[in-house]
Amino acid sequence: MKAIITVIGKDKVGILAAIANECMKANINILDVSQTIVDGFFTMTMSTDFDNANKAIADFAEYMENFGKERNLVIRVMHQDIFDSMHKV
Repeated sequence: MKAIITVIGKDKVGILAAIANECMKANINILDVSQTIVDGFFTMTMSTDFDNANKAIADFAEYMENFGKERNLVIRVMHQDIFDSMHKV
């Protein structure tokens, strides 16, 4: 199963590394990453593969939301089908 992780927050060193590290600990494979910094704000969309994850997507999503709050970031994890449905015109 594929999932999308989105991150938004004030830019600082190590955001991508921190998210990638949490994916690694949960055995989640990162397939693709798109990131940009606009006027000091970091935004990232990460495509991931949960097929071998050691956490359910709902548990990981809750964990990452709290992980983000501790770092003044908004982090969302959602099934790719939901993400795709939200972004269809």
